[in-house]
Amino acid sequence: MADLLRIESGELTADEILDALLDGHRIIVRAEMLGGIHEVTLRHDGSTFYCDTPTTLHKHEDEAGMRTCVMKMGYAKDE
Repeated sequence: MADLLRIESGELTADEILDALLDGHRIIVRAEMLGGIHEVTLRHDGSTFYCDTPTTLHKHEDEAGMRTCVMKMGYAKDE
C-alpha cells in the first residue's frame, strides 16, 4: 500500500503534491467544500491520477490535468 500523507488544503505547492504522488504517496487533503470540511484523496496508479472527492471521482490522464485540478480546487498553495 502507498505511503499516506495527510495535509491541509493549501499546505503544499502543486509541484510538491505531484512529486509526492509520483513517488507513490497517497495524499489526503482536508478541504472546505459543500459547506463543511471534507477529506479528498489524491493518488496516482502509475498511469492515471485520481482525485476522490465526497461526491465524485475525477480522473486525469497526465500531470498537467492533475496540476490544473489541484490549483483550481485550492488543494495546492500558490507557487
